[in-house]
Amino acid sequence: MGKKIFPEQKGVPKFECWEFKEKIRDYALLIPIINEGDRIIKELERANQHHVEEYADIVICDGGSDDGCTDPSRLQDLKVNALLVKHDLGKQGAQLRMGIWWALQRGYKGILTIDGNNKDSIEDVPHFIRKLEEGYDYVQGSRFIQGGKAVNTPWIRMLALRLLHAPIISWTAHQRFTDTTNAFRGYSARYLQDQKVQPLRDVFQTYELLAYLSVRATQIGLKACEIPVTRAYPKNEKIPTKISFFKGNFNLLRILIRNACGEYRPR
Repeated sequence: MGKKIFPEQKGVPKFECWEFKEKIRDYALLIPIINEGDRIIKELERANQHHVEEYADIVICDGGSDDGCTDPSRLQDLKVNALLVKHDLGKQGAQLRMGIWWALQRGYKGILTIDGNNKDSIEDVPHFIRKLEEGYDYVQGSRFIQGGKAVNTPWIRMLALRLLHAPIISWTAHQRFTDTTNAFRGYSARYLQDQKVQPLRDVFQTYELLAYLSVRATQIGLKACEIPVTRAYPKNEKIPTKISFFKGNFNLLRILIRNACGEYRPR
């Protein structure tokens, strides 16, 4: 369907959109990436093997990759519905705001998100949709509940998640969650469009939006749950992540504290 440029607007970065197909499904699967190379290709091939496109329109939310992984013709062959490319400031939070705005404009009933580094069980997409159809507004994937699998999780990450991240998020949300760093999630359009949420704000530049959306649903009385998923880190390979050990984790802790203090709530 060609390329279209969307100018910067309040809460949404400037971006270009390659629409390969019209809206087909009721749900969109947003995959934020930047220079994921062969990892995103393998993830999309895995999605094809499990016919994920029959459940959700697959949308790549690119932060400005220059490694060739977002070649439009290749993405079309891999049954991607649309490619959004950010041309503005911000990292993951800005990519997600771009994708959320575009998906809501398109009229999807709900939005799923997943990392683009092929660590997650993308074949579980139908289970998220089933929960959203049952009336849940926030569905968190977890490798730590019955049926979930944590494969080769680095011990330092496991420790930080169990001792810091999950307890802080659970306390802030007033509901227990076990896998709070996991970006494999589902959100209802009702949740994202609620005036008490307002995710399309420039304060969400990096990982603030994931932390905020983890807690806001239950804070305003909406239904949330966890479902089992698999998250597998490659064995004897460099950990695929965009978070640096010291600076990245310090910033993440600062975001958790600000989130717990209510600093990201709409004013």
